[in-house]
Amino acid sequence: MLQALLLFALIASPQATDPTLPPPDAHVKATTVGVGVQVYRCTPQDGGYQWVLEMPIATLFDPATRQKVGTHSVGPTWTWNDGSSITGKLLQKRPSSDPKAVPWLLVQAHSIGAATGMLSDVTLVRRSDTQAGVPPMACDAVHQNNEVRVPYQATYTFYTTSK
Repeated sequence: MLQALLLFALIASPQATDPTLPPPDAHVKATTVGVGVQVYRCTPQDGGYQWVLEMPIATLFDPATRQKVGTHSVGPTWTWNDGSSITGKLLQKRPSSDPKAVPWLLVQAHSIGAATGMLSDVTLVRRSDTQAGVPPMACDAVHQNNEVRVPYQATYTFYTTSK
């Protein structure tokens, strides 16, 4: 009986189906739509070639007003219009249901720089609802060191966590 309850709890838990969901103590601070490109370079790896992500370059928009609120760049780094900025480290990843879309992510974030503002207390960032962003062509000796910029869009949700 206990095993059946544990199994039900795992199945019923959103975390069991999507590891990019934040923990229960996380609170949404802001949600944006990121529109930009994923920049890849065709790089020799393990006796073959592979597209390696160099950086994202995206503008963040408020989904309600469609106004620009910030940017997303290498690091990964997010910078708000008020000058506050965070950088992050990957915690969880899951494939998008669309094979042509970049994966969904949960990133641990910490403030960088001296500016205080919207992002100063953000501890987690989730990338979800991704559209496109995966390199469309072959990466081989012919394309070695080529750079490709693949358009993409994603929802970025910024979270604070209880202490």
